[in-house]
Amino acid sequence: MRTTTTPAAVRRRTALGSALAAALVLGGCGAEVEQDAKESGEVTVKRCGEPVRYTLPERAVAYEGGSADKLFALGLTEHVHGYVMPPANPPVSESPWASEYAKVKMLSDDLLNKEVVVEAKADLVVAGWNSGFKDERGITPAILDKLGIQSFMHTESCFNYPGHPERMSPFEALYTDLERLGRIFRVEKKAADVVEGMKQRVAAVEAKAPAGDPVPVFLYDSGTDQPFTAGNQVPPNDIIAKAGARNVFDGLDERWTRVNWESVAAAEPEVVIILDYGDLPAEKKIDFLKKSPHTRELPAVRKNNFFVLDYNEGISGPRNIDGLEKFAAYVRELEG
Repeated sequence: MRTTTTPAAVRRRTALGSALAAALVLGGCGAEVEQDAKESGEVTVKRCGEPVRYTLPERAVAYEGGSADKLFALGLTEHVHGYVMPPANPPVSESPWASEYAKVKMLSDDLLNKEVVVEAKADLVVAGWNSGFKDERGITPAILDKLGIQSFMHTESCFNYPGHPERMSPFEALYTDLERLGRIFRVEKKAADVVEGMKQRVAAVEAKAPAGDPVPVFLYDSGTDQPFTAGNQVPPNDIIAKAGARNVFDGLDERWTRVNWESVAAAEPEVVIILDYGDLPAEKKIDFLKKSPHTRELPAVRKNNFFVLDYNEGISGPRNIDGLEKFAAYVRELEG
């Protein structure tokens, strides 16, 4: 997992190691990481269920907003070379970290591929399994390992990662990613502070959740013949649950998945979440649901109970917490 580094990168790594060594007291987790890094220049961090040794990245490439946001939330802009942002993603100008996006390069507006990563001379690629990394597109952690390029996968996407699966709830996976990236980039204290802030915001939402039976919620991503929706392995499931509602497909041990309209109708959702992205605006999705014979009589549709969730609030990333707070406020208004 070693990568070629420039003399400047070595100097920065040495300076960072010295500063951290002076600041940390041996015996804690951070001290163990620093001791590891000081002796070998590497730290061991899990990539899904696989322990991997990482050198300090200086030219990271992020795929999609969730990956870039995680790096920017940890204050790692100077370690980010650029990002790949397919056209389905909302504009980066809408991100809370828009100013950080402006400091790095947009490498491509297409799907992640090996060529763009190699051309960028990346020393770390951050993406999800089956969203960024994919066998069919010829870019996987195993392929990048052979090229000497490090990789990191969203823990939320490790549910079905071949050979080294890892499973945890989507929000726990978000916290884990930030902590693991904190170790890779030697900013464990910053990561701990960011995670603690998120947990406090989530706890504040849960404390205000409505009492009684949870409101049934259907997330509509896309699809006319068959709807594409959220199972229990993606962030919207936690967003819905922690707001005090219930994903009508929380029993599906899946990430993003197809169901049938009959099962949607049988669930009688009182709220429909529209995942907003790409070239099909949320308004057009709502219009389809109002006209379709499969959905026009759903309680949520008859009552016009639609909530629009931004794409980057629905995929794994710091903006999940923003999405939770907004949706929780919407649920409370319904109850009121």
